[in-house]
Amino acid sequence: MPQSDPLASTRASDHAAGLAEAIGDAVVVSDPEGAITVWNAAAERIFGFTAAEALGRSLDLITPERHRRRHWDGYAKTMRTGVTHYGAETLRVPALHKDGRQLSIAFTVGMVRDASDRVTGIVAVIRDETERWAEEKRLRQRVADLEAIADPARREP
Repeated sequence: MPQSDPLASTRASDHAAGLAEAIGDAVVVSDPEGAITVWNAAAERIFGFTAAEALGRSLDLITPERHRRRHWDGYAKTMRTGVTHYGAETLRVPALHKDGRQLSIAFTVGMVRDASDRVTGIVAVIRDETERWAEEKRLRQRVADLEAIADPARREP
């Protein structure tokens, strides 16, 4: 039976950390209880919290209060079953910035497993889509305004 190489494991861990820092999307990893264990530079840029402020804290840090119950119900189920139904599906939800403003984020999630296939956390790769969502909202309103001008019957009394 081959013996594990602790040095190889350390190199792999260092490599993963380097990848997380190199990409432009936020990488946030949380443990089975929902405490943040990885918070890359893009997460700092998007959410406004430094790694020192985020590491060890609950995901409530960036989850709006009105969404927390649903978030934690799903999180607990995922940790219990070891399965996420979202896989590569992109989720779009509101999030919180350090300054209190609401963000619109899109993200994918995956399970983090140890060598024995035990779930040790969840990784999310997150993109800030706040500006894109605002622009789409402005465009939808502009289309509605133009349609109302073009079709007087559509105008509200």
